[in-house]
Amino acid sequence: MSVEGQARRRFAVPVALFFAALFVVYGTNVPFMPVWLDWRGLTPGEISVVIAAPLFLRLFVTPVVAMAADREMAHRRYLIIFAWLSLGFVLALAASSSFGTILIFATLLMLCNSTIMPLIETIAVNGMRHRGLDYGRMRLWGSLSFVAASFGGGVAMNVFGGGAGVWLVAFGCALTVVAGQILPAQDRFEGPVKPSLPLWRAEALRELLKQREFRFFLVAVGLAIASHAAFYTFGILIWERQGLSAAWSGSLWAIGVFAEVLLFAVSRHVIQRTGAARLIALGAAASIVRWLVMAFDPPLAVLLPLQLLHGLTYGATHIGAIHFIHDTVDREKQGTAQALYATMSSGLAMGCSTLIAGWIYASGGSLSYLAMAAISMISLAAGLWLVKSQRGAVFTEVKSA
Repeated sequence: MSVEGQARRRFAVPVALFFAALFVVYGTNVPFMPVWLDWRGLTPGEISVVIAAPLFLRLFVTPVVAMAADREMAHRRYLIIFAWLSLGFVLALAASSSFGTILIFATLLMLCNSTIMPLIETIAVNGMRHRGLDYGRMRLWGSLSFVAASFGGGVAMNVFGGGAGVWLVAFGCALTVVAGQILPAQDRFEGPVKPSLPLWRAEALRELLKQREFRFFLVAVGLAIASHAAFYTFGILIWERQGLSAAWSGSLWAIGVFAEVLLFAVSRHVIQRTGAARLIALGAAASIVRWLVMAFDPPLAVLLPLQLLHGLTYGATHIGAIHFIHDTVDREKQGTAQALYATMSSGLAMGCSTLIAGWIYASGGSLSYLAMAAISMISLAAGLWLVKSQRGAVFTEVKSA
């Protein structure tokens, strides 16, 4: 292997391992935390509040952290700090029993974990930009880890019951702390950005948000990802009402993420053939189909192939978003753009969608998916506008801002 190849490997392997560790957290927190909250005796309304609260708080935390990391080019350092905080908060959550303390520590836990994602995404995109690495090949290890965690977690929940949920998340947080230590010590390829304004007056947010195309991008990807709210929050509880075991629920999660992995494995070729905007629109279109069918409690025989659509509803949307940011946003705004994407998709939009899903689920159960289909329709409209605009080559404005 050449010296350049060895350098690429030394960068790619730790990043892939960190994705794998982080997605043990997501692969247990997303499907099984609502089950643990239900086991603790929280009502559907309280569960939706616990899940939604950190999503709204991301608006005030994640972009600020990302801008600070961008300015110092210290994404790894911030990432490690938040990994340690996550571990501390999940242990505090495990010892909590009242709604108030659960709300506090669950919010802090999910806020820290969600802030880590744009930091590692920025490190990975730096590798793609400067070392010619394939983002999808690094990111797919996170999805594979999610498959293993959701399947293994389903088995563990089946054996130990709902109380095991928080300890599965704690195990993932511990892995994330370890994996953070082996990330490349230097993720700065061009040196730190030397801003002329203090952080609280930084113009990165304003310069990105003043671009109409970037705003449409945030709406398209944000709502496509947020349309998963009913599934993420109440999906397993709905399946339990249908009589599916925790092991089957974990298997269904694994099937969905396996489809995502397949797309990530060939993402470089797919993005070259379709472009970022078309992938985003395709993800929104698939979401409409998926949630409309899910609203009517399909049997297991239908759920199995239906879960394969996750490769489009999430996978295509996410790959499209990452490549849009890579292709159109200047290097010094990469982390900020990643944070805006994460804050919109897994923050503001997801928070609103979660509250809507909780309100409908309390009385209508799986009919909450109909609201997710409606959200996906708005996403599709914005995605189609992006496709049309891309033909006019207007996206270069974002990069030159």
